[in-house]
Amino acid sequence: MLRVVTELVTSGEQVTAVVNPASRHFERIGELGAQVIGVRVVSESVLRRSGIDRDEDKPSTARALVLLDADDVHNVHTALTARDMDPDLKIVVQMVNPRLGGQLHNLLGDCVVISGPSLAAPAFVADALEDDELTWLDLGGRRLVAGPAELIRPPHLTVLADTTSSATPVLLPTDRSDPAGDIVLGTGLRSVWRTKDVRRAGWVMAMRDVLDRRVRVIVAVMAGLVLAGTALTHWIAHVEWLRALYLAAGAVTSAGIEDNIFSNATPWAKVAAVLVQLTGIVLMALLTAVIVDSLIGARLSRVIGGVRGRPRNHVVVCGLGTVGARVLEILAERGMAVVGVEQDDDAPGVQTAHRLRIPVIIGDSSNEETLRSAGVQRCESVLAITDGDITNLESAMVVRDLNPDARITMRMFDHDLAQRVERQLGLGHSRSVSMLVAPAIAAAVANRRSQATVPAGRRVLLLTEVTVERDSVAVGKRLGELDEAGGLRVLARQEGTDWDWTPVFAEALQPGARIAVAGTRSGLARLLLATRAPHRSEPSGRMDP
Repeated sequence: MLRVVTELVTSGEQVTAVVNPASRHFERIGELGAQVIGVRVVSESVLRRSGIDRDEDKPSTARALVLLDADDVHNVHTALTARDMDPDLKIVVQMVNPRLGGQLHNLLGDCVVISGPSLAAPAFVADALEDDELTWLDLGGRRLVAGPAELIRPPHLTVLADTTSSATPVLLPTDRSDPAGDIVLGTGLRSVWRTKDVRRAGWVMAMRDVLDRRVRVIVAVMAGLVLAGTALTHWIAHVEWLRALYLAAGAVTSAGIEDNIFSNATPWAKVAAVLVQLTGIVLMALLTAVIVDSLIGARLSRVIGGVRGRPRNHVVVCGLGTVGARVLEILAERGMAVVGVEQDDDAPGVQTAHRLRIPVIIGDSSNEETLRSAGVQRCESVLAITDGDITNLESAMVVRDLNPDARITMRMFDHDLAQRVERQLGLGHSRSVSMLVAPAIAAAVANRRSQATVPAGRRVLLLTEVTVERDSVAVGKRLGELDEAGGLRVLARQEGTDWDWTPVFAEALQPGARIAVAGTRSGLARLLLATRAPHRSEPSGRMDP
């Protein structure tokens, strides 16, 4: 909320912030210039105080509602309440669960759903891999990725540039049949076989850890008693060796003993047999207790998820929350060897790691032994992305001591602390999820046109959404007439609340129509002049913010 309020206030918006009074940022939000309402629970009356007060005669004084609660259920509940109060209110919701977010349009109609993990994770992955080949963007109601065709999962939505035909890339080529070596637009990354994957501990090593030294000592004592009992039974009772072994093992493991064998034995032999059996009972109880203690103290799922061997040149992800889970998925899609570190074995990313067969070390990521178990002394890069700034800072300092050559990226909320750490300690890059997400939320509130830049050699393409304004030159034109060879390509068209990625190019454009396009700077500038109303036209060289 602090980042979003900052973005909105600095862009000239009038903001009312509903904040829990217990929040440590309560006073700072008020100091930014926002009107602050301090309540613990958002109710209908609180929404009315905030300006959502539409009636038959006048609209709400608030033109947009932004929901940033960490609980998706609370966000959905509040959004439904607000929609009942004002059917035309613009609603922007941050959602953690992407599946639930995808269903919000069916519940709320026209709304903007923003996923923080989906927006932030690609930036962390790019830092870890020193990779600028991929560009992630939200366009036409989809989360898309642009980059080399060999990395993008087919089917490709379009070919953005041909980088193989000549030294200078051809932008928006007309021939889209052979994307090999080209830059394309798609919905996800191609699955890559992880040939250099880090091996998980597995059941064999798991059982080795469960059967620890205590178990081995008890088993050794029991084996000694069985051997001694076998020898005594053979010599005293004159029983053959195999039968003597059976009788001794039954006595030591409390499985029973045939008393008639010792009925004619000397008294001291009978006493010895009883003592052996009593000792066996005690040892069996100890053995059971030790195994149960090992299973409870080191849960089998933790042990199975550990690291086997001595991995090298891998990526260590410390913190497997919602952002960490998405980072694991992208790294796995890229075919990178990964090891996760998480203190809470119920964290979302732990389940993701098990599904992707990625080893996980359960422990404190700021602890040196935990990081050694993850092999940071031989890794290529480390992402410290837990929820705590201090934990991430401590983890980075330990990693720098263990592996001075590792690339380190920290997740830090405190901007001032992050700058000082980067400048004075030289621990690597730092990023803030809130600073990555806040601009997207502010742009959605202000209905500003956001654009993504896709590099193609020394040239660039811009991907964005444009609205056809009333009385503009584009009104009445066919959708296909907007295409320019090498300059502009229409990708999708919005119909109501849904986007059509296979639009009919012969249909005429109506006022208010929204289209997703890819183009050069000059091609996009010409489109903006054509889609703007005459009284809002601007000099040809000027672009929207």
